[in-house]
Amino acid sequence: MSSELQTRVESSDVTVKSRRIVVGIDGSPASFSALEWAVSQAELTNASLEIVAAWEWPRSFGWSLIPEGYDPETDLQKMIDPILATLRATHPQLFVDAKIVEGHPAPVLINESKGATLLVVGSRGHGEFIGMLVGSTSEHCVANAACPVVVFRANA
Repeated sequence: MSSELQTRVESSDVTVKSRRIVVGIDGSPASFSALEWAVSQAELTNASLEIVAAWEWPRSFGWSLIPEGYDPETDLQKMIDPILATLRATHPQLFVDAKIVEGHPAPVLINESKGATLLVVGSRGHGEFIGMLVGSTSEHCVANAACPVVVFRANA
């Protein structure tokens, strides 16, 4: 490989690594739509794509029954592995990676937005009342992310 070509390839690798789009997925149709959009955007902007899934142990007041064999991290890995395989096969020029992080999705995505050029999240569209009761991950991301945020709303 010529040194000029090698320099261009290395420069391209640095560019892709410095342009990172983070997309949060949770298994919902809205998050898969957001992922689809993020893949297209990453290709258009020559950015890398980082898929992030967050999980946390259920919290409750009082006794909580957690089913035997409950392993949310493994369940998420089983969801993400085929997604990664498909994306790598259908978009070979796209650098794509995934992270599974323990924690509530909102702060996890805020943390992952550091150094990213864009954060993409899906919105289930539960409405204002439920949002007031349980909080909205997408709303939290819009208000606190370290980069621009695209909220991809599920089709009604």
